[in-house]
Amino acid sequence: MKLPTTLKHKPVVVSENYEQVDGRLSQHTDAKGLSLGLAQWNDRGKVDISAKVWRYTGEKWSRQSEELPLHRVLDLSILICRSLAHFREAYRYENLYDPQKPVIDRIGLQGDAMTVAICTDNEKINEDIKLFSQTLSEDDEMISERLRTLAKILRDMGY
Repeated sequence: MKLPTTLKHKPVVVSENYEQVDGRLSQHTDAKGLSLGLAQWNDRGKVDISAKVWRYTGEKWSRQSEELPLHRVLDLSILICRSLAHFREAYRYENLYDPQKPVIDRIGLQGDAMTVAICTDNEKINEDIKLFSQTLSEDDEMISERLRTLAKILRDMGY
């Protein structure tokens, strides 16, 4: 499906067949495309690049389409990877984490650190973390395929 180019986000690089590869939702998703482009919040003289997930309801482009600055997309990727690493070893804990040390890691970024932690404010964390872990396990093949692809691209780029 062709992505719109007349809206505020201006696509530059696109994946217009995203509904074919959208994880378990493949073939049955409203996420029709991904793009990298000029952000919709740009002001005169200030240009940001953003990533956008384009959602289509079947009749019109959805207001639920998401647009994120690239650094946030990468921060989410860091959060995902660090979480996956935690859950590989989480079986060692009765509740899949150490309640005395819910902080998994502090990752240095821009002179400070991004904290990665189990959300102990969630009153149902012990139930939710088990469901989360189970779903990670069930989705391992799909997630691993994407991580291997990402790792190869990063190696090819010299990272």
